[in-house]
Amino acid sequence: MDFSAVERKRLQEMSKIENSLYQQGYRIIAGVDEAGRGPLAGPVVAAACILPKGFLLKDLNDSKKLSAAQRNRLFAILTGLPEVVFGLGIVETLTIDRINILQATFQAMQQAVLNLIVLPEIVLVDGSLLPVLAMKARAVVKGDRLSLSIAAASVIAKKTRDDLMDGYDRQWPEYAFQEHKGYGTKKHLENLAKYGPSPIHRRSFAPLKNQAVSPLERTL
Repeated sequence: MDFSAVERKRLQEMSKIENSLYQQGYRIIAGVDEAGRGPLAGPVVAAACILPKGFLLKDLNDSKKLSAAQRNRLFAILTGLPEVVFGLGIVETLTIDRINILQATFQAMQQAVLNLIVLPEIVLVDGSLLPVLAMKARAVVKGDRLSLSIAAASVIAKKTRDDLMDGYDRQWPEYAFQEHKGYGTKKHLENLAKYGPSPIHRRSFAPLKNQAVSPLERTL
């Protein structure tokens, strides 16, 4: 693949953490990231991703810095290459409300790592906190901007969650989940006030904690 000099340098900068670990003797490194900690509705999704040593992919970056078209393209490449190994973890709304969003995020990350078909020797996790894992792990603050494997995981997690929210949009179109993916936008809050919460809204999150049960939830 052709790279500009600037793009190659950027990607090489994002490979420094992994390259340092290779020099320390690690061979299989997984990056882990999540999507969906902040929304008022829908699951939290985590992805774990193992990239081949020396792997560079044009435009790969923190998923939040990418357009939807870029994420779609990168997701298709990452999930379509046999040499790229990835696993997913999805924790639904009822569990988020029961155990809280931090613990649900950790659970999703644990599931993602367990769903890898290759056991990593060390895991790089985006953020400052670590889930309990069976192998060595390292927290990397802003890791989706500093590590290629975490960036790859961020793209896979974000695209997977967006697709799930698009499906929920078809099930409950009155909330326009396809537009905001469950985040607390003005339109989302207006629809919540009008229709009440859906079955996938997080009742433990403000402003939903004290909201009455909606007709949709009574049908469950």
